[in-house]
Amino acid sequence: MKDLKVKTILVSQPKPENDKSPYFDLADKLKLKVDFRSFIHVEGVPVLEFRKQKINLLNFGGVIFTSRNAVDHYFRMAEEMRITIPDSMKYFCTSESTAYYLQKYVVFRKRKIFHGKQKLTDLIPLLKKHSEDNFLLPTSDLLKPDIPVNLEKAGINYERGIFYRTVCSDLSDLAGVSYDILVFFSPSGIKSLLQNFPDFKQNDTRIACFGPTTKLAAEEIGLKVDVPAPTPSSPSMTMAIEAYVKNVNKK
Repeated sequence: MKDLKVKTILVSQPKPENDKSPYFDLADKLKLKVDFRSFIHVEGVPVLEFRKQKINLLNFGGVIFTSRNAVDHYFRMAEEMRITIPDSMKYFCTSESTAYYLQKYVVFRKRKIFHGKQKLTDLIPLLKKHSEDNFLLPTSDLLKPDIPVNLEKAGINYERGIFYRTVCSDLSDLAGVSYDILVFFSPSGIKSLLQNFPDFKQNDTRIACFGPTTKLAAEEIGLKVDVPAPTPSSPSMTMAIEAYVKNVNKK
């Protein structure tokens, strides 16, 4: 049976804040309707629950940030606990964009801010240069296993703190709505689909997944993944979708 043509796509992420997203280019180029809807969101851990972790924010000489969410919830916790973070605190960010995001909370010239290119491994040499410090790693309840593995392998003195949680969003507004392709980026997104629609039947819906763990999560609940990424020919999700849509829509 021939693949059905693709006209509509739902991306399980928030709508981009500007018009430079490659998804908008994809929609224009292939005349597609592309919608966005976050399947997951984060919620801050309450102070009373955080205290059970017995973490004192002032006991650390540096903080390792792997995302903007980590930045937001670290400073939220400090404010709610009425803790003033000293000017001497050092900040180590996995990406330049996260480092710049810190300007929302701190003045650059007064602080010591370091960043990698994109991965935690880029930070390891910088962290080693400050081996006299112990570091706090603010995270969600979900953490990529390679992060603690790399820190421990490098002998970094750190402590993880859970500052926020990744939870499934309420998708009841999507009941009865169908799309030709659903796009997922994490096992949490797949979990949200199943939690919101336990009787979901794939039928003619195509599933696009970014990353092997997302693909595995989809297949474990019986979904067929039609558009996997990254691949050697399609390193990004949009490139993989474009290649798939061009192939099925030309028929």
